[in-house]
Amino acid sequence: MLPVIILLIALAVRLPLRQSLLSTVSLAAGFAGVFIAFNFFVSNISPAVQQLSTVRGLNFPVLDVGWPPLAAITWASPLAPVSIALVLVANLLMLALGLTRTVYIDIWNYWHFALIGALIMALTGNWWLGLSASLLLAIYCFKMAEWTAFDVERETGLAGIAASPVSVNGIAPYIACADWLFDRIPLINRLGYYPHVADEKASPSDASTASGQHLLELLHEPMVIGFLMGLLLALAAGYDVRGSLELSVHISAVMFLLPKSAGLIGEAMMPITSALRAQVERVFPHRTNLIVALDTGFLMGHKAVIMTGLILMALAIGIALVLPGNRVLPLGDLPGLISGMSLSVLMFRGNVVRAVLAGIPLIAVYLLISSDMAPLVTELAHKAPAFQMAGLGEITAFIDGGNPLRYLLFHLYLGQWWAAVLGLLLLVGMWITRRRAQA
Repeated sequence: MLPVIILLIALAVRLPLRQSLLSTVSLAAGFAGVFIAFNFFVSNISPAVQQLSTVRGLNFPVLDVGWPPLAAITWASPLAPVSIALVLVANLLMLALGLTRTVYIDIWNYWHFALIGALIMALTGNWWLGLSASLLLAIYCFKMAEWTAFDVERETGLAGIAASPVSVNGIAPYIACADWLFDRIPLINRLGYYPHVADEKASPSDASTASGQHLLELLHEPMVIGFLMGLLLALAAGYDVRGSLELSVHISAVMFLLPKSAGLIGEAMMPITSALRAQVERVFPHRTNLIVALDTGFLMGHKAVIMTGLILMALAIGIALVLPGNRVLPLGDLPGLISGMSLSVLMFRGNVVRAVLAGIPLIAVYLLISSDMAPLVTELAHKAPAFQMAGLGEITAFIDGGNPLRYLLFHLYLGQWWAAVLGLLLLVGMWITRRRAQA
């Protein structure tokens, strides 16, 4: 549906037909490339992680099957179509009233808003509570996209575009607070690793003289990091030489293909974004500097984003093995760390060290929350005809099922006192995020 929606938007904002078609096809091809690369990645890494669990004698009763069961739960709920329409109307109304500058055209990810409503309605039976939760989460994401768009522009050069998903901008207040804290911790405030900056500063003469002398510069290449991560995982899982090399090369290939596909998405959206902004500003002359919120595919070309995701994926498996109370081994949702941390990397100005340090506590939180929510997710998935539960025990999604913002909102609606306390801390984090945007 996304290419169709984008084409209709392009035509509606009076982009020439040729440019509209070209942008739409490029966008579709870019997203298809991202999905193909990720599917290839999952098909290679899943058996390795499963074999690692078997070889090491590990027992994790909850299966991480990724986001499909959560999407199935959402679309099986009668609340879904109503909440999605409500969010769309709310976005338009807030734009008209000047309450937001975000044009949230990422229609696919509206299901994230509907999910919290479906979970609350399933547990409380209250339709209105579910709808209000969906609306509240959507408004939160509108503002987070608005307050972090300058990070995207600073690090990628793409003006007027923001990252949309709840799993991405939902953690922005935490990242803003972590960045503020890192600035004030001795030694940590001096640590930095910027693989994308190294490429920008390198000159042809530098490259020729550095050959064979600075092998550490190879670590600026996601392909090399992917090869090494694949090799380590294969050896830990007990693969033979051929299997280890194949896994390493396959992951390396994914790390090469992802940025190429992501580049198509960014190029395709720029003319549409400019035309959309111009038309909205024509209708509302006093609404300037509008921001278009998109899925994170356009960020997959950033070297620091990919490198952070790869490092955190390896750490996530290690943390899962030793974390008390954890019942999940990251699997289906594990590659989602690349997307989930993409905006965070940009908020840290591409500093991989800070992004990894901030990502470690997040991984622990994802694991514990997804373990805790697994019984409810499993129960609701059994009622969703779109998702086949045959042969599966308890299921979850490591990132989407362990989302701390959705978990907080869920328990806030259930009247948990600790959720109210954390809600106050979230407001403080939102204030810090807003201050960053205004600085």
